[in-house]
Amino acid sequence: MEKNKEKNFLSVVAYIRNNEKNIEGFMEQINSILKKNFDKYEIILVDDASDDNSVSIIRKIAKEIKSCTVQIIHMSHYHGNELAMNAGVQLSIGDFVFEFDNVIIDYDSNFIMDTYRCSLKGYDIVNVSPEIVKSKGSQLFYKLYNNFSNNQYKLKTESFRILSRRAINRIFSMSKTIPYRKALYVNCGLKQETLYYAAKNMSVNIDNEIRHYRYKMAVDALILFTDIGYKTAFLLTLIMMVISVFIAVYTAFIFIAEKPVSGWTSMMIFLAIGFTGIFAVSAVIIKYLDLLVGLIFKRKNYTIESIEKLTK
Repeated sequence: MEKNKEKNFLSVVAYIRNNEKNIEGFMEQINSILKKNFDKYEIILVDDASDDNSVSIIRKIAKEIKSCTVQIIHMSHYHGNELAMNAGVQLSIGDFVFEFDNVIIDYDSNFIMDTYRCSLKGYDIVNVSPEIVKSKGSQLFYKLYNNFSNNQYKLKTESFRILSRRAINRIFSMSKTIPYRKALYVNCGLKQETLYYAAKNMSVNIDNEIRHYRYKMAVDALILFTDIGYKTAFLLTLIMMVISVFIAVYTAFIFIAEKPVSGWTSMMIFLAIGFTGIFAVSAVIIKYLDLLVGLIFKRKNYTIESIEKLTK
């Protein structure tokens, strides 16, 4: 006798970027789990301008899926994870939405339903994270972010998460342009939880475009969502003040003790240090302005080439 299935409508939004080696296994596992546990669900795959066989594999697997709607969002060009996932989440209609920022399943598939059940306990956002993060770059980024922000919840490396419809509505009401979703999630004020797992050893290939995007996103997130820019500018100002006082005292001492003809050397040192500090502070201010202008005036966040419905 078939057990009672969940009545909530569930959406799965997954990011695809040259994942031909992993997409088949991901779709089969996800569909198997959801088909077993849910009456109604949908799978939305956001193809971020893949140039391998990912889309062909998705089409082949989708023909075998009869229990739900499978859709591919074709981005017109490479947008990066954040904008591409925004497009998928905005298209989703589920009461709960799973976000998979990648299709690498290095965790036990039971975590998917564990995450859903955890959300039913009153958590609007439930994250799933590996216990150990091997990437030194990720460790450094999250350490800097958490140290320079005042969030109730700390950012960490995540494999996937589930959001309630209330959480999605809250996020998009906070900002129509979402440059870094995780930062808004921890600032949305809703109850959250994190589940941890021991990651399996799996090789992950990251192309140069994605790597460059991640570096840029990390810098933008630190400047936009933390006070690292202000503290950096403040520290530079203090350093400039200390150096200026030291040079002033030193110049006065030399003038009194040795009565030099000219203070040209000291003046040049002072000007050099002063201009260095001014330019450093200006760089931080300019970066802030650039981000603010982008958030306020760049209304066209992403462009979708087409939406392909593969099942009826």
